[in-house]
Amino acid sequence: MSDNLMVDKDLMFFVEHFPFGKEINQKSFLVTGATGLLGSIFIKCLLKMKELKKVELSIVGIARNAEKVKAIFGDAPVIWIYQDMCDALSSIEVPVDYIIHCASPTSSQFYVEYPVETINTAFLGTNSLLSYACTHKVESFVYLSSLESYGVVVDEIEIKEENSGYINPLDVRSGYSLGKKMVECLCHSYAKEYGVPVKIARLTQTFGAGVSLEDTRVFAQFAKSIIKGEDLIMHTSGESSKPYCYTIDAIMAIFYLLLKGKNGEAYNVANPNTYTSIRGMAEMLSQAFNSQSKVIVKLKSNMGYAPITKLRLNVDKLKQLGWEPYFSLEEMFDRLIEYYKEK
Repeated sequence: MSDNLMVDKDLMFFVEHFPFGKEINQKSFLVTGATGLLGSIFIKCLLKMKELKKVELSIVGIARNAEKVKAIFGDAPVIWIYQDMCDALSSIEVPVDYIIHCASPTSSQFYVEYPVETINTAFLGTNSLLSYACTHKVESFVYLSSLESYGVVVDEIEIKEENSGYINPLDVRSGYSLGKKMVECLCHSYAKEYGVPVKIARLTQTFGAGVSLEDTRVFAQFAKSIIKGEDLIMHTSGESSKPYCYTIDAIMAIFYLLLKGKNGEAYNVANPNTYTSIRGMAEMLSQAFNSQSKVIVKLKSNMGYAPITKLRLNVDKLKQLGWEPYFSLEEMFDRLIEYYKEK
């Protein structure tokens, strides 16, 4: 299932630290966005629990590309549904206990070029799943939202779940952030009106072993530049700041929300100790990994980048459920870089 030592190392870490083996035994999971970063790692974590801890599980994955599924999962024991999330939900062969909704575009360029598709994927896909959860009485549902639902915040304040910044509805890129915000409202509404047990994971930018070499987000570009000894090129001023989260920490958080979270509520998911600006990230990488890689600013417009914002997420609400992050920003990059070196 995995041909990468760092991915295997992450999966072993997950199995060794996972606290909910008994709770998920003999349960069935539906995972959307199954070939994306978090969807694929989530499924691999479940499969590793089946293999090493003998936990009885059924896994249904929703994806669009059969070739990509084969490349990522091989012949792993997963029931596959191939469809676009904008289409009506296909019939599912097994009863579903838990839904993890990961499907979402992640590229700023995509948001700008395909704003209608970005909005439709968010709203239509989630509405279909919430309707299914309502009629089939699933036990729990986690929707993966984003810190971008907060919009623009420029003060260096701790942001709790009830806070909000400004989002310009007439900016074409806002389809992503407003789509997330609308779907959070939809999830809350299904919980209040129909009793759907849905929780919202408001994730910061998350990365780790498993990120595609073709990923164009800044952390991936920086990691590849460090490996090659190339300069770390910033196309913005690098002032925007936020915390980050490692993939395995995020997967753990999803399980805490799934099994212990409060229905209809949102939870910030981030490691607050990783809070930094893009420039600060670049400087840390140069100092810690490759001093040959200098930090260079080459401003470029029309790339679909988010406006300057400072999102210091407070994660006390999630920590009250028992969750704690394991990986520092330097450790996150160390594992991502080692993963890329194997590719």
